[in-house]
Amino acid sequence: MVSLENSQSSCSTRFPITRTFYSPSASSPAKIQRSLGRSMRTVRSNLYQDGQSCSFSENLSDSVVDLHLGELAAKTQKSSSKSFSEEEEEKFLELSHTFSDFSSCSSDISGELQRLATIPSSEKLTDPNPNIETEPPFSTEIIESILPEDLKPTVKICIDSLQSPSTAIKRSAAAKLRLLAKYRADNRALIGESGAVPALIPLLRCNDPWTQEHAVTALLNLSLDEGNKTLITNGGAIKSLIYVLKTGTETSKQNAACALLNLSLIDENKLSIGACGAIPPLVSLLKNGSCRGKKDALTALYKLCSVNKNKERAVAAGTVKPLVELVAEVGNGMAEKAMVVLSSLGAIQVGMESIVEEGGIGVLVEAIEEDGSWKGKEFAVVTLLQLCRDSVRNRGLLVREGGIPPLVALSQTGTARAKLKAEMLLKYLREPRDEEAGH
Repeated sequence: MVSLENSQSSCSTRFPITRTFYSPSASSPAKIQRSLGRSMRTVRSNLYQDGQSCSFSENLSDSVVDLHLGELAAKTQKSSSKSFSEEEEEKFLELSHTFSDFSSCSSDISGELQRLATIPSSEKLTDPNPNIETEPPFSTEIIESILPEDLKPTVKICIDSLQSPSTAIKRSAAAKLRLLAKYRADNRALIGESGAVPALIPLLRCNDPWTQEHAVTALLNLSLDEGNKTLITNGGAIKSLIYVLKTGTETSKQNAACALLNLSLIDENKLSIGACGAIPPLVSLLKNGSCRGKKDALTALYKLCSVNKNKERAVAAGTVKPLVELVAEVGNGMAEKAMVVLSSLGAIQVGMESIVEEGGIGVLVEAIEEDGSWKGKEFAVVTLLQLCRDSVRNRGLLVREGGIPPLVALSQTGTARAKLKAEMLLKYLREPRDEEAGH
């Protein structure tokens, strides 16, 4: 059942109306007062607040690696003054954001900008050893201007440093590999071929949260390379990535979700990722994460739930309730994505039952009748058709939720696909199946 207390409005309404939402599990309908011209989704949206983000720069300890990078940067700057243009940088950003056919899921290009948003200032990446001299990192332009063949010795030093007993040295090495793998495809391939993956995976269980964060983000960036996906999977990273998803910082959890998404693009990994327990912590991130964390969790769940066994795991983990809540929110940029995942879960019986129990029919009707995107309306009617095609009971709920008028309007003004689905659903509503009439 969808329920929400009235929110106060600065504007009073002369003609209040009552809309009744029904839940099959409730003994009586719950009445919700709603003012004319204000839908429940509009009321709910007033409770939604955007998270804040902030940018930061990392302090990396002085080391032999820094000396190598400095020498290479100086060498490159002498030989060529060309740096990445804005157009090229945007191209890399666009490529890094296109990990799947469903949603943008970035590497740490966007994630690191929000890294300190939830970290108290006293906890910001300070080196535990005050005797280690620190300095700002090399800029992206300098790193990007270095040729891959010149980076081989530095990458080797970084990988060797990951074996150091010093947490500070391992953290610094992981941070540099993360940076080197951040944009360029040839760097990712080189780092993977050099043996970085098996050296980074143990750091996913490191007690130091920032070392863990650098390691998981480095692996995420490396996983953009197809060859590295196999190396990461064969190195046993799935269980360790799930560990980060449960225990890491906000950014670590987000990037672990993205890394698992990337690995799930290999079909045979989907079942193993689900079997290893990834879905419950993804659902937790969907419920409690930041805006970006929720988007990352949504995208990962979408990919994993293309397998029926994972759909069952997702329903059992309580995925449907937060999905319905996201569909009901306006302005969060996630309603359409949530509807896609809901539609996926509605393909199995337990998923359909859970959607109905959580008040999904009423929320989907509201998505159709409000001034949302046409794509969102299309997703909503497809899901409703899925719920009502073989259930007279669900059709009755749809009628009681006031679904007929918005469906008629959609059948006349929607996209071609939305019109077709709306007409099919209206036909089912007019001609319920006799064999189910007694149920």
